[in-house]
Amino acid sequence: MKLTETVSVRAQFQKFLPLLTLLSIFPLWELGCALLSVPDFVLPKPSVIWTAFVDVETQRWLIHLWATLRVALLGFLLSIVISIPLAIVMVRSAFLTKTLFPVLVVVQSTPVVAIAPLIIVIMGTGEAPRLVITCLITFFPLVVSTTTGMMSTPPELLELSRSLRGGAIREIWQIRLPFAVPHIFSGLKVGITLAIIGAVIAEFVAAEEGLGYFVQFSTSYFKIPQAFAALFFLSIVSLVLFKCVTWIQTLCFPWSLPKDEKR
Repeated sequence: MKLTETVSVRAQFQKFLPLLTLLSIFPLWELGCALLSVPDFVLPKPSVIWTAFVDVETQRWLIHLWATLRVALLGFLLSIVISIPLAIVMVRSAFLTKTLFPVLVVVQSTPVVAIAPLIIVIMGTGEAPRLVITCLITFFPLVVSTTTGMMSTPPELLELSRSLRGGAIREIWQIRLPFAVPHIFSGLKVGITLAIIGAVIAEFVAAEEGLGYFVQFSTSYFKIPQAFAALFFLSIVSLVLFKCVTWIQTLCFPWSLPKDEKR
């Protein structure tokens, strides 16, 4: 009984260890800034950042949060709609894999920060260019992870499907895609955090609301604690979205989780 309780306490401690590690940074940060007399316009203390956070009206935070979330989630969904069919096409055709993959690498290696102003000039200042910028950042990990997952399907399963005269659609839908689910969710977890980055980059270039716009607005008026507060808010949003993807995988595809995450 005692051994069971000890194991349970240890499991709970390990569960909250990342949060405890993060929370332990703030007292050290506060103490370091106070001892070294770091000015707030260089690196504000956590207490000053918190004061700046509560000084901004809740409605204002919610308006900026919704603007960023809307672009990030729509851009992320757009990248899923493009990436998975593209990965299926590449798996089915070696010619298209050799043709498209170098193009995708070139697109991915081009700094989106550099081409974002061009996208705004071409597409205007509406929401469409922000979605494109977000999609450009998020789609590559999804394509790579989905393609890798489908390509790693055991050949004996594919041979069995072909021997039973299973068609191409059945092979993709019932064998390759289920086998690729863990890889797809790995890509989704990376992609959802990149979606927030993409939305913020787009807001830096052309936007009138959003957390990225709020960071830029705050720094331009030298309100550094307020900018830090928005950055922390962005980090929390990214963590929550990442956790949401994990919850979806746990609820819908529990068999795809690693053994240590099933406990």
